[in-house]
Amino acid sequence: MTLMLAAVAALVAPAVVVAQQAPVTRTILSRADVPGSNYEVIYALVEVAAKTTVPPHTHPGTVFGYLLEGDYTMRIEGQPPRTLQPGEWLQVPAHAVHAEHSGDRPARLLAVFTVEKGKPLTTSVP
Repeated sequence: MTLMLAAVAALVAPAVVVAQQAPVTRTILSRADVPGSNYEVIYALVEVAAKTTVPPHTHPGTVFGYLLEGDYTMRIEGQPPRTLQPGEWLQVPAHAVHAEHSGDRPARLLAVFTVEKGKPLTTSVP
């Protein structure tokens, strides 16, 4: 019986891991071409689990973020850390190295990315 319970636990455990939500999700809400250019604007809902640190990364264009709910701290290279409260917004310059951290509550942001077509939305920085 113990062996059977161990076998069932081994089969169930991976399913639990798969079912967990990623600490950061970006849901694309809309895309729009920027007329006369090779850029597009991407509107996204960004959801970050509580107490999550997003490691340093960049974006290929300017990003505007508006905190809908939660606690959020942004660290943009060369600037002091900035903690946002719901209703506040921020701007991340193109190619600026930055890291982020959510507080005790999950954070939800509305983000507007300006991206050169064909470029990745986010690039990790070692």
